[in-house]
Amino acid sequence: MDLINATSLKRRTYQIDVKCSLLWECALGIAAVTNTPLLDSLEKPMQYWRTVRDSFSEEMRQQLGLVEKHNTWKALLQVLHQRDFLDLEDFAAFVHSLDGKEFRYICIPFVGVEEQEIRRDAADGNQEAMEQLQTKTEENPFFPRYIEYICKVAVEDLKRHLVAVMTGWYDAIIAPDKENVQKILHTDIEAKWLAKEKMPSEALVSWATSGINYAAEPGVHRVLLIPHMIYRPWSIVADLEGTKVFYYPVANESIAPEDPYMPNDFLVLRHKALGDEMRLRMVKLLFEKSRSLNELTGLLKLGKSTIHHHLKILRSAKLVEVKNSCYVLKQHALFSLSEELELYIHQD
Repeated sequence: MDLINATSLKRRTYQIDVKCSLLWECALGIAAVTNTPLLDSLEKPMQYWRTVRDSFSEEMRQQLGLVEKHNTWKALLQVLHQRDFLDLEDFAAFVHSLDGKEFRYICIPFVGVEEQEIRRDAADGNQEAMEQLQTKTEENPFFPRYIEYICKVAVEDLKRHLVAVMTGWYDAIIAPDKENVQKILHTDIEAKWLAKEKMPSEALVSWATSGINYAAEPGVHRVLLIPHMIYRPWSIVADLEGTKVFYYPVANESIAPEDPYMPNDFLVLRHKALGDEMRLRMVKLLFEKSRSLNELTGLLKLGKSTIHHHLKILRSAKLVEVKNSCYVLKQHALFSLSEELELYIHQD
C-alpha cells in the first residue's frame, strides 16, 4: 500500500515586512485620543490626553468628535496602506485625487477575498452589498456602523475631514517632536530587521507584539509590522488582502538607545516568571498539554489561590494564555527567549 508522508509537507508560514512612518504615528494618535474607554489603560497618563484635547482649536476638537462618533481613524489607516507617502502633503494630494468610488472602496475594510466584489458594489452605492458587509462584520464592535457611514457620507466631506484631522494632529503633536519620534521609530525597525535574520517569523511577531501568537492563515502570505509610540502598550491588528498588520508598541530599548543596558520589559518579566520552581513545573505540565485550573491543582498538590497566583504571573509575562477555560503555554514566546536574550546581549 502506498502511503503519503504528511510530515514531509512544509508548514505554512509568512514573510515579515517592517515599516514605520510619522503618518501612521499620527493616525494612531488620533485613534487613541478618541477611544475614551481605553485611555486609562495607555502608557501616557490621563492628564496627557486631557492636555492634548485642551490644546486644540475648537475646529480640531470638532474633527476629533467626528472621529470618535464614526471611527474614521480606520479610514486614515486604510488610506495610509495604499502607498508609502513622502509626507502629509503627499497624503492630502492622494486623498483629493481619488474618485468617489475608489475612495469609498479604500476606506471600507477588507473583509475577505470572497467579499471583494461585494466591497466594490458597496462603494458604488449598492445598498444590498453594504448590508451584506454589515452582516459579515456583525461581530466587530464598530465595523457595521462604520461601513454604513463610509457608504453614505458625502465623499468630499469625508476627504476634507481626513485631511483636516491629520493636519491638525500632525502640526500640534508630531511636528514639535518630529526628529525624536522619527529616530525612535527607525531605531525600533532596525532592531526588528536584525531580529528577522535570527528568529522564525512566528517568534518575531510574538516578540514584537509582546506575546501575540500568530499562525499563518489561508490567504495570508505577509505580515506587516508597524511600530508606534502613542498607543503603548497595546498592539492593534488589522487585515489587508494577503497581509496581516500588527501596529505594535516600540520597545523600551528603542526609546533609550543610548543606554545599551536597558532590557525589553517582557524579557525581564519572562525571566522573572521562570525564576521559580513551581512556575517551571507549570510550564512543563502545560508543554505536555493544555490543562484546567482543577487539573493543575490536583497535579501540583497546591491550593487554587496559590496556583492562580502563579498562573497570573505567567500570563502577565505573556507565557501562558487562556483558551476554552484551559491554560495554554505560548510556546513561541517560551522558545524565543534565547534569541531575545542573545539580541539584548549583543545590542550596541
